[in-house]
Amino acid sequence: MVKSLSDDLRGRVIHAVEGGMTRRAAALRYGVSPSSAVRWVKTWRDEGSWNSKHQGGDRRSHRIERFAGIILEAIAAKVDTTLDELVAFLRQEHGQSFARSTLWRFLDRHAMTLKKNGPRRRADQARRRRAAPDLGQHAV
Repeated sequence: MVKSLSDDLRGRVIHAVEGGMTRRAAALRYGVSPSSAVRWVKTWRDEGSWNSKHQGGDRRSHRIERFAGIILEAIAAKVDTTLDELVAFLRQEHGQSFARSTLWRFLDRHAMTLKKNGPRRRADQARRRRAAPDLGQHAV
């Protein structure tokens, strides 16, 4: 992800505009795009701050977290439920639409992932116990 430009540079552009320079001229002088200068000055005038905003990260998990109790109860009622079943349940019973990936991340945050591979593991172990085939490499 691209790093935001320094707050010092933002301040210099804003001070130049406040000192009478046009946004385009200030942008050209400090080597930034005119659209950035326009946004910075607008933010400065609207909010009184020229600091850069946080980039990336999760901004919407609070939406599914409101249904945490309902989701965890549904899983407790039917332990082997699938993500698709949970998505359908939330849509039908509560009128909320979430993607499977959103639900998976929710369950991962709550340490509720379930790997359905108990019987497969037992079968795998028997295969692993067999010796590797002789490749015909003998000392001469």
